[in-house]
Amino acid sequence: MRLFAAVVPPSSALSELEPVVRGLEGLPGAERLRWTGRPGWHFTLAFYGEVAEDVVPDLSERLARAARRTESFRLALYGGGRFGGRTLWVGATGDVGVMRLLADRVESAARKAGVEMEEHRPYRPHLTLARSRRLADFRPYVAALAAFAGGEWTVGELCLIRSRLPGSGVPGEQPRYETVERWGLGAGG
Repeated sequence: MRLFAAVVPPSSALSELEPVVRGLEGLPGAERLRWTGRPGWHFTLAFYGEVAEDVVPDLSERLARAARRTESFRLALYGGGRFGGRTLWVGATGDVGVMRLLADRVESAARKAGVEMEEHRPYRPHLTLARSRRLADFRPYVAALAAFAGGEWTVGELCLIRSRLPGSGVPGEQPRYETVERWGLGAGG
């Protein structure tokens, strides 16, 4: 199954972001982008790809340990940016150092469980808003996101999420996400 570890912002944070994204979707050229729907708004901490079902119990145990070792932390959606000319994202502010630590821990948990991971790269918190198949000029979108600052919330759980890619071939169809497991952060989690 196709899995990743993530932090999912609360509904209140996503509700603050939603009208901002609707405004971005109205900018010139926005129709050429593949916009991520609200169900896909999350901070991926580590992408695992296809994981054999017999590996999931060990992975889950190790993720639970990583969650217990990481105290809850404060976060807010903030600003935005782009990765090259292919991905538009909104960022985060707050205890991003703790979020990076959690990302390192969930990546390490996967490696120890036998999940093949790509080369380690420093974690950069981002929530993907849109992608482009071709190089796109995201400067107007990034400029529009510059003033965005959402309300702060406490990140209290780590989620293991399964993604199911679209298979129908219908344009605009979104992946489906299912939370497989969730663990509270900190010793009480």
